[in-house]
Amino acid sequence: MELTNQIILIGGLLFLLSILASVISSRIGAPLLLVFLVIGMLVGEEGPGGVRFDDFQSAHLIGSMALAVILFDGGLRTRVETFRVGLRPAVTLATLGVVITVLATGFFVSWAFGLPLLVGLLIGAIIGSTDAAAVFSLLHSHGLELKQRTSATLEIESGSNDPMAIFLTIALVEIIMGQHASIGAGLLVEFVTQIGVGALAGLGGGLALALLINRIGLTPGLYPLLALAGGLLLFGATSVANGSGFLAVYLAGVILGNRRLQSAQNIRRFHDGMAWLSQIVMFLMLGLLITPSNLIAIAPQALLIAAMLILVARPLAVVICLLPFRFPWRDQAFISWVGLRGAVPILLGLFPLMAGVDNAFLYFNVAFFVVLISLVVQGWTIAPVARLLQLDVPPRSRVVHRMELDLPGQVEYELVGYTLESDSPALYKMVNRLQLPDSVRLLAIIRDGNPVAEPGTEILQDSDYLYLLTPPERLPELDRVLVADHGPARLEETRFFGEFVLNGDVPLAALANTYELDIPERGDEDESLSDYLQRLFKNRAVVGDRVKVNHMEFVVRAMEGQRITQVGMKLARQHNKDN
Repeated sequence: MELTNQIILIGGLLFLLSILASVISSRIGAPLLLVFLVIGMLVGEEGPGGVRFDDFQSAHLIGSMALAVILFDGGLRTRVETFRVGLRPAVTLATLGVVITVLATGFFVSWAFGLPLLVGLLIGAIIGSTDAAAVFSLLHSHGLELKQRTSATLEIESGSNDPMAIFLTIALVEIIMGQHASIGAGLLVEFVTQIGVGALAGLGGGLALALLINRIGLTPGLYPLLALAGGLLLFGATSVANGSGFLAVYLAGVILGNRRLQSAQNIRRFHDGMAWLSQIVMFLMLGLLITPSNLIAIAPQALLIAAMLILVARPLAVVICLLPFRFPWRDQAFISWVGLRGAVPILLGLFPLMAGVDNAFLYFNVAFFVVLISLVVQGWTIAPVARLLQLDVPPRSRVVHRMELDLPGQVEYELVGYTLESDSPALYKMVNRLQLPDSVRLLAIIRDGNPVAEPGTEILQDSDYLYLLTPPERLPELDRVLVADHGPARLEETRFFGEFVLNGDVPLAALANTYELDIPERGDEDESLSDYLQRLFKNRAVVGDRVKVNHMEFVVRAMEGQRITQVGMKLARQHNKDN
């Protein structure tokens, strides 16, 4: 009884410290996952906590379940429209890119340290994949709004590259242990089977789970649990069927996240919390597993391996894989730099340990050290590098509160809330004079804790709370009415997009005549500005893409699907479409 209470006390204290550490982490810019990892090391056997934990089988079980939850949440957050610009390059990076990274790193390790080639390749396979937990967490926690082409590629890649890394790690372990002669036809068939079963199970299971959520009547609090149970069941069933459970649970999340569901907002909020809980548990546990003194002995070699991986192997894989897709060099540079390593390499480092491979602790310690370097060097610099490469775009919405409304058979609406700041452009204006977007309705004004009786005739004041009913796609327009621009001056909308806004369907010929433009590569007379820009960007244009035409610069401002609906126009600077 006393031991149980102590475990609960220590567990609660660790969770509390980890959550409170997020405040310090955000102030100093440290990756939060690194903080969780360090807390685990401090609690471990050589830290002040003195807790000894070396149950690798339990660690693998807990880590796999936590990663499944994280991938499921990542899928829920992935919008299907991002697949238009990110699917093919991401899948290429998740397969061929992992193989190139493993080969480059493996040959270097074998050559530099005189190890057998298979051992070098095994180390490369263990650290070869980017980590969904690290990528999802850092992209979202920094509040960065990246160009869709870049963010979509990174998120889809990190959510789908685990199967290749797992396959290569297990295959190399089995070859080293003498269970296979080489990576031959049998292993390749097994890999294709894993991917195929995982994809089919994820798509089919996601559709079945969405149907179940919408058909069954439950209390609102049970819908998030139903989604979680369905995701874990799908992960386990796919893995038992020799498929990739990680791919299946990610795709199931994508299916659920892009369909109308009962209690959808509750499901997303619950899984956001569960993903954070999973990250805390996983990184605390992985910190407990490591013995810090063992890292000192392998530090020089591990530093070289990390440098090779970050500075050579990853950029090489990115350049080769993205060559057919003609990614701008800025996008390629950022994707190369944000090849973050996190929990997955450490979990893969457990495979040789559980299989009884010689010197397995060496591989585990190298993987841990590489993850530490990646989180410190790459994780700490993700926001500055994005701004240096000018890949961030003005945020789509700065709304304070959002709540989706479940209205069966109706157009999707959200109830949103804003707090008027002292620099709001709507301050001291009469409500009925505000130029609210179409389909947006003001529902209430809360002032000094009380609702205003006649909101339509009020003059807005500092610290007023406004609640409005709006379609989600109107949020950026609503922001421009109620919220002042903050952040870097170059991200102010008029500076970024230009002061003039053109409709995407404006005829290109009329535009050329009006502004005396000599437009290169023009199509037929009926071609619109949207068609022209999409043709230039190979039908993969995203918000923020820009092209210089004579003395003007056109910037993609808003899109609906593949159609460019708004284009900003400004006097051209030294930019072109590769920027």
